[in-house]
Amino acid sequence: MFDPSIFDNLKVAVENQVYDLDNLDGAVRVTGRDDRMEMSVMSREFAIRFVRSGNEAVTAEIGLAASLADLAAELLERKEAQPGCTVRVRFYMEVGPQGEECAAIQRLLEQLWPEQSVSQTLSWRYGDETKRLSNTAEIRFDRRIDEEQMEDLPGLLEHVVRSLDELAAQMKSE
Repeated sequence: MFDPSIFDNLKVAVENQVYDLDNLDGAVRVTGRDDRMEMSVMSREFAIRFVRSGNEAVTAEIGLAASLADLAAELLERKEAQPGCTVRVRFYMEVGPQGEECAAIQRLLEQLWPEQSVSQTLSWRYGDETKRLSNTAEIRFDRRIDEEQMEDLPGLLEHVVRSLDELAAQMKSE
């Protein structure tokens, strides 16, 4: 019988909780989902994207990743290894042509996620007359997670939804 990996168990838990917020509560609307295996290095990645219902100015993404080393350590039950997954949270939004909102976004995210590293990446499409920039704000977690942190996932999801609300309010005030 198939024994799911740490990655598989966490992926299903995150996915189910986000879809519950979409289908049962109507609090969010799922806009995309990726489930990839990189065959060249045997790594796995999962991401689910969603917006707050009624406010689509900011998109959130929760991502999980696991390497071949993680899977091998888990399957071979290596005592010295700590198999698990990396977690990332991203927020996608548009900002003005000079990125003038970025300083306020940075302060807000650092306030909401004080223990984590926050970065922003700006990009634009050549020839786009709107002169709006795409901003990807990423929250990076210093530690890896496994099934022991499964109970923390609802709190993480609540915090992501709260961050969506705060970012949307920030974007309206700018």
